[in-house]
Amino acid sequence: MLTTPSIAAHSATTPLAPLAIARRAVGPQDVQIDIDYCGICHTDLHVAKNDWGRSVYPIVPGHEIVGRVRAVGAQVTRFAPGQAVAVGCFVGSCGTCSSCADHMEQYCLNGYTLTYGSPSADPGGYTQGGYSKCIVVGQDFVLSLPDGLDAASAAPLLCAGITSYSPLRHWGIGPGMTVGVIGLGGLGHMGIKLAHAMGAKTVMITTSPGKAADALRLGANEVLISTDEQAMLAMANQFDFLLNTIPVSHDFNAYMSLLKVDGTMCIVGAIGPNAPLNTRPMILGRRNIAGSLVGGIQETQEMLEFCAAHGIVSDIELIKATDINLAYERMQKNDVKYRFVIDMASLV
Repeated sequence: MLTTPSIAAHSATTPLAPLAIARRAVGPQDVQIDIDYCGICHTDLHVAKNDWGRSVYPIVPGHEIVGRVRAVGAQVTRFAPGQAVAVGCFVGSCGTCSSCADHMEQYCLNGYTLTYGSPSADPGGYTQGGYSKCIVVGQDFVLSLPDGLDAASAAPLLCAGITSYSPLRHWGIGPGMTVGVIGLGGLGHMGIKLAHAMGAKTVMITTSPGKAADALRLGANEVLISTDEQAMLAMANQFDFLLNTIPVSHDFNAYMSLLKVDGTMCIVGAIGPNAPLNTRPMILGRRNIAGSLVGGIQETQEMLEFCAAHGIVSDIELIKATDINLAYERMQKNDVKYRFVIDMASLV
């Protein structure tokens, strides 16, 4: 076994604090990674606070991991020591179901293994995440970090980036299409950058006029204030696709009239019950509401290559490990543009 420093949640009510954790020894198919940077996702906060009732403590969050290979197992063929690599939201799947066969491990029918918080054969019986100095991951779930991407700013691509990229790719977003990105946060700011790079007319949809300038800076062609009834009426039936990144329960019905016939609104933010859905706009316009998770390993690698080709990274605030609890407090207040990333060199 390997021992590494980490930052862990020890309970739902106490601040995150240092913890030495054990990693499994490097097996034949394993890659040992020295972690340079780890992004902070809102999921980390939910898990640390046990908002979903499934946390087993102590737990080390973090699934936006960038680093370099320290060592590889005897059967590893795709990675070598010193190589820049990344790890995302999951580190295992069954490998045999129809989803896995189609390179959609994120929809594994037998259950994927999350990067942290999943039962596993790792020391302690659960996976532990990237708020640590090193991690050991099977080579099939390690990604190559392309040249040209700033490592720290690339870390959030492993969650926020792929969560936005996967539905845009699946629904074939490209030139001649109009895409609305609803909500300007960690996911939304990536949605704007990616949709714009794919060649679509990209419209930021927000309740906050004060976010307009930033949306345009990020690549939006226009900004639509959703509380402006006249503006919303003027944009009715104009959108091929809406990427809804709002992370809390809200009324989907407010946006349905924006879609063209056969248009789709994809939910990537709000998980769980929301306001009652009025099916009338769906039936009368053959409109669709869908959901999407992150992407599979193959698609995530594709996303990283796309971002490298188009010079896309996340807007980040780099913090020291000692500032983790302050970052959590600020994240709860939406006081970050647009993703915190931990410099793991600061963890001792």
